[in-house]
Amino acid sequence: MRRMKATLRTTAALAVFMTMSLEAGIAKETTPAVTGAVPTKTFSGAYLAGRAAEFDNDLNSAVTYYERALAFDPDNTDLQQTLLLTLISQGDLDKALPFAEKLQAVPEVERFSRLALAVDSFRDKDFPAAERWLNLVLESDLDRLITSIMTSWAKVGQGDVDAALANLDDLDGPDWYELFKGYHHALILAYGGRDEDADAAFEEVVGTLAPRSVAPDTFGRLAEVYASYLSSRGETERALAVLSQAEQSGGGIVTIPELRAKLEAGEKLAPVVKDPSDGAAEILLNIGTELASGGGDAFVRLYLQLGRALRPRSDAILVQLAHVAERQQDGEEAIAIYRQIEDDSPWARFAAFQIGLNLADLKRNEEAIAHLKKVLDADPKDMRAYLALGGVYSSEKNYRAAAELYDRAVEQIAEPAREHWNIFYQRGIAYERLKEWPKAEPNFKTALELYPDHPQVLNYLGYSWIDMNMNLEEGMDLIRKAVELRPSDGYIVDSLGWAYYRLGQYDEAVTQLERAVSLRPEDAVLNDHLGDVYWRVGRRLEARYQWAQVKDLEPEPDLLAQVEEKLENGLPPEDGKKVADAAGTPRVLSEEASAQAAQKPEEPAAKPDTPAAAPEEAPAADAAAANGETYKVKPGQSLWSIAVEELGDGKRFREILDLNPVLKGDPNRIRPGLELTLPAGGR
Repeated sequence: MRRMKATLRTTAALAVFMTMSLEAGIAKETTPAVTGAVPTKTFSGAYLAGRAAEFDNDLNSAVTYYERALAFDPDNTDLQQTLLLTLISQGDLDKALPFAEKLQAVPEVERFSRLALAVDSFRDKDFPAAERWLNLVLESDLDRLITSIMTSWAKVGQGDVDAALANLDDLDGPDWYELFKGYHHALILAYGGRDEDADAAFEEVVGTLAPRSVAPDTFGRLAEVYASYLSSRGETERALAVLSQAEQSGGGIVTIPELRAKLEAGEKLAPVVKDPSDGAAEILLNIGTELASGGGDAFVRLYLQLGRALRPRSDAILVQLAHVAERQQDGEEAIAIYRQIEDDSPWARFAAFQIGLNLADLKRNEEAIAHLKKVLDADPKDMRAYLALGGVYSSEKNYRAAAELYDRAVEQIAEPAREHWNIFYQRGIAYERLKEWPKAEPNFKTALELYPDHPQVLNYLGYSWIDMNMNLEEGMDLIRKAVELRPSDGYIVDSLGWAYYRLGQYDEAVTQLERAVSLRPEDAVLNDHLGDVYWRVGRRLEARYQWAQVKDLEPEPDLLAQVEEKLENGLPPEDGKKVADAAGTPRVLSEEASAQAAQKPEEPAAKPDTPAAAPEEAPAADAAAANGETYKVKPGQSLWSIAVEELGDGKRFREILDLNPVLKGDPNRIRPGLELTLPAGGR
């Protein structure tokens, strides 16, 4: 979805323009000194307080401050635009509408002002008015997709299904339009009672288009809607098959157990789109969900809140809004949203899990444990409840409680199947942390039997063997396999590098750990590992720089203490320490290597507050795509290795990521045989 993300950047640029315009007006005033509470007795004071509140995602306070600022300058168009967007983001469309009316002819903000007015017309069932509001002067690809599909639903509201379908057929645009056009084509056909055509359209979307082109949550939504449609027509077996297909394809349907239970109990699932307003809300949900996979949560929330204005009780929209709050680390807001989901909703149990996990993130562990125990008691056979509660125990390092909990979970499993792999994997971790390896190892092996070649299990088992100096050759094979399957997972690459380090193969360790840090530059442990291996190969200044970086990344207290010791004294010499090579053969460091390790560094220590090098900014995807070359991925390659070989710099893997929508922003989606577009010009 490269162009969708480019459109998102355009939308973000609008916000920057608005902010710059407003700040130009503020520059005429003296910015108040900030001492304690920000003074709001001037325009600039109120505005700056609003900006600070918005930055902290405190939208209620932001609205209050912006309204105060507007009282000083009621005709300030830029501030009206800011207040319009903030009110929509807050979910207060009614208060936003007067500003939308004032700004309906301002091209820079009409994508939201006229969209808000169209949503209000849908609520009033004034479909001709909605269609008029959806005519924009300035339209990006994303705007045109939204307004065109909503226009089709406005035509449905006026009783003209044929005109609605023709409007969709006439919609031209990028390749990624086809999925959304096809999906809403199916929905309109279903709403119009044209079941045979609707069925074929749904099958094309869910069976062919969706699996290869959208985020898991979007795919999950499409499959859920198709299953609901089939169920409403009495085709229970086909509905169950659609759910199973989505589950096997990795679709993000967390409600599958609930939907399946209803179908197996003979209940029918209600159609998702019951009127034209539901259809208009659906495209806003689709776009908000899909854009969330590429960032830009402030704008994701705008589309979701507009959709929610049309469908206030849409649990799917509520869940996506809660995900926004979670990504912004606002656990209280996420909990408040999840609690709006009714107990009889298919989403209710998922919401209950998330409430518990958010309580744990807020360090309210006792509440989290009590809450999740109730969730578990309500259905002791639900493995998700064991995983959620076990996760909280593990977060507070109560591995004994976690292990005992997973023992109970295994007792509930009559016949272990693929979906149970994570229970055994987590039980293995709990026992490994308790240093009870004879109990841990069989669980990892069972997890691999249930889910062969799962990267996380391969990585954990392989590294554990290396760490205990046992099964060294097999352990390295497992880790290499994990890296082959997830070549751009920084944590798994780090395991390979650290395994080489533990074996004394420092040159190989440097290569892997440098790549790991490039993939996860924000991780303190990975930076610490890289510092250690730099020290062992004699790159003392770089080692101290990496350790200094660790301090800036707010490490755990134990790691911080170790890093401070290393910054002061370096690593102790190895003194001819015996290590094993990858084949398990012991070897001794050479006298030269031991002497080098024992030398005191002559370089000055890097300053603890030395800033990390700023990541290189990738060129715009559209510009880089011009005349780009096609490259077929070979076995064992990662985006990093391709960037090194073809572009001369591993850090340029992000350019390849941006150019290839098939990867959906996730470098782990690379696979042998996949054709990628490389930036024009190569090296």
